[in-house]
Amino acid sequence: MDEIDVVVIGAGQAGLSSAYFLRRFGFEPLVLDAGDGPGGAWRHRSPSLTMDKVHGIFDLPGARRSDPPVGTPPGADQADPPGTGRADLSEADGRRPAAVVVPEYFADYERELGLAVLRPVKVTAVAPGEGGRLVVTSGAGEWAARAVVNATGTWTRPYWPYYPGARSFRGRQLHYAAYRGREEFAGRRVVVVGGGTSAAHVLSEIAGVAASTLWVTRRPPVFRPLDDFGEDARRDAVALVEARVRAGLPPQSVVAVTGLGYTPVVREALAKGALERLPMFGRITAGGVSWDDGRYVEADTIIWATGFRSALDHLAPLRLREPEGGIRVDGTEVIAEPRLQLVGYGPSASTIGANRAGRTAARNIRRLLAQAPSVPAA
Repeated sequence: MDEIDVVVIGAGQAGLSSAYFLRRFGFEPLVLDAGDGPGGAWRHRSPSLTMDKVHGIFDLPGARRSDPPVGTPPGADQADPPGTGRADLSEADGRRPAAVVVPEYFADYERELGLAVLRPVKVTAVAPGEGGRLVVTSGAGEWAARAVVNATGTWTRPYWPYYPGARSFRGRQLHYAAYRGREEFAGRRVVVVGGGTSAAHVLSEIAGVAASTLWVTRRPPVFRPLDDFGEDARRDAVALVEARVRAGLPPQSVVAVTGLGYTPVVREALAKGALERLPMFGRITAGGVSWDDGRYVEADTIIWATGFRSALDHLAPLRLREPEGGIRVDGTEVIAEPRLQLVGYGPSASTIGANRAGRTAARNIRRLLAQAPSVPAA
């Protein structure tokens, strides 16, 4: 078993940000990534999601997307290194799929910084080890780490809510994770479930192509001008999500707190009249969906744009779950296991919060390892 100071699990934005700041503080982290190439979850997004439709892409720390990354020798704890603002978007990039543009950017970043990313490596377990270490087990080997940053995100765990009658539906059901564009829904009667930006993306594209579309959500949508999404508003929304994870509750998405901004996707869906929302149906039938008040709508396709859950099954040996179902986290530090940092969890599960979370995690690890001298594993 190899001994190492820090292992970072996941090479999406939060994982790469953590690796960047760890290197600034003098560590050489090992990054393990389950993907078969750079880009994290972005490489799996629909080809129809072009860059001009993406509602938020932020630079990786230390490098604007239009510039080559800079080196990361150990240095001062700089609060805001270059390249932590919103990424520049050229007109040419705007027409290209995000599933191509963002992985290209991540690949250049990894290469220029010389990050040690092993892939494809799926971590199967993180467990307590000897000598004050955590044992990271994968198909590619085991490592005894003094600290671990978990940045496995959510994309691999799409959430499918249960509704009575789902098994009886004769049509097609798919999650947003499997959505690949409007063409396959031509002439279909489609029900889109979910109140976030994913649902708006689907509706903006299939409205006018499908024979009919119906949008259903649990709560009435709240639309807000983009001017309402300033720094203060984002900070307030993040604070609400942070309060949940500190209490051990399952994290709530930031979008659920802020509402939907008038992004290009939302404006397009509104212009097509596709965002006329109905409350959630009570039952799925063989040929559609029905409500308790007797309303019935025929459908042959249901798209579940119902979000994702954190991919944390490999942390089960650490027994971190609270009775309420969440993991208690202060910032990025797991309260029950300070050797573990969770980034891309709760308030940092977005491109906006990922860089800040990576910096926080690296600071916490620097403090922890300065206090705990290295002890060889048995």
